[in-house]
Amino acid sequence: MTTPVLHRPADTPVHRLAPEVKVVGAVSAVLGVVATPREAFWAFALHLLVLVGVWAAARIPPGWLARRAVIEVPFVVFALVLPFVSGGPRTDVLGVAVSAEGLLAGWNIVAKGTLGLLVSLTLAATTHPGELVTGLRRLRVPGTLTTMAGLMLRYVEVIVSEARRMSRARLARGDDPRFLWQAGGLARGVGTLFLRSFERGERVHLAMLSRGFRAGAPDTHTADGPRAAPGQWAAALVPGTVIAGVCGVALWLG
Repeated sequence: MTTPVLHRPADTPVHRLAPEVKVVGAVSAVLGVVATPREAFWAFALHLLVLVGVWAAARIPPGWLARRAVIEVPFVVFALVLPFVSGGPRTDVLGVAVSAEGLLAGWNIVAKGTLGLLVSLTLAATTHPGELVTGLRRLRVPGTLTTMAGLMLRYVEVIVSEARRMSRARLARGDDPRFLWQAGGLARGVGTLFLRSFERGERVHLAMLSRGFRAGAPDTHTADGPRAAPGQWAAALVPGTVIAGVCGVALWLG
């Protein structure tokens, strides 16, 4: 079995929390970030400070998070373009006239998107994928959704391993994706990976049907293991509560 890409095994107070309380804590933190007014710059700094505290407790290096946050780059590029293409009143930034509304919209995307992504990465780093599914079941999420989540979490690792093997094969044949004129080969590789993944999914689905799987059937899996104690719920909800409190103050001041 492949090692989960985003999970970072450790023995910390955050890792030892029950998965259901971490899921609820992460969702509450994201909702607090999203509800924060975009003009409250200080509030986003405090949100980040709360996350830094969680990272310290979970012993997650910032560099580990930064390397995995590069998936957000396309959204950052889009946010950087907004001040130049949006309409409305203009303002000068470093001698360049940009749209004030576009500047705020771009900041809103970067700030909330980055914090939301960091919360998700923190949850993934401190919770094994199997435990995430267990937590969803304990939260009474419908069985169909938990089954889909379990399959997705299991086979995303398979797809990542397949992509790595294809990359090594390209490099062994002299391909170097750093050159722009080889982008076509990279695009064909992505298409091949998609087709292989689709075919693998069809085979898995047929195998499930042959073993009696029925879509929409009740989830027969049990969420065994110790349930979360009240103290764990209190500890897991502290970051989300602080973020919600900061958001409330920002809304009141705004």
